Amino acid sequence: MKIPTLQLIDELKKITEENIQFAENLLNETDEKLNFRLSEKSWSILECIEHLNRYGNFYIPEISKRIENSSTKSTKIFSSGILGNYFANSMLPKEKLNSMKTFKSMNPIHSKLDKSFLNEFIHQQKQMIDLLNEAKNIDLNKVKTSISISNLIKLKLGDTFRFVIYHNLRHIKQAKKNL
Repeated sequence: MKIPTLQLIDELKKITEENIQFAENLLNETDEKLNFRLSEKSWSILECIEHLNRYGNFYIPEISKRIENSSTKSTKIFSSGILGNYFANSMLPKEKLNSMKTFKSMNPIHSKLDKSFLNEFIHQQKQMIDLLNEAKNIDLNKVKTSISISNLIKLKLGDTFRFVIYHNLRHIKQAKKNL
């Protein structure tokens, strides 16, 4: 996949801003509604959000560190890597959400959760927008990040942004089904 860098950043910011708006609206809901689960094995709205917070706890510092340590200059075009493109596209929500296994450490099912987890998510998403703005000044092709499942695999920063933000979008769509 090839896309103008600024177009990619703008698209990812738009998704993130919509996710912030959704989470801010959830602050008006009752804890009971936010913790409602469609079935014993499904996640509540807050469990979806906490799952995203756990990934944010890894990716936000990782992305921030890589941007901070980069001396690259921005390029006009972002070209996705084979693995990065595969990971990012696998996170995009489909018409019927296909369920995926999650790592035990990232699975929040049956956690005691309240609206503070929404506030954490909103804060993380605002940090993500800041990082996307900073990323306009570096090369999303050359800067590489580790991924949460292995330090051995590195993805282009542009693909990491896509993966994380598409993953957020996927679970926001899952949370919306609980409303």
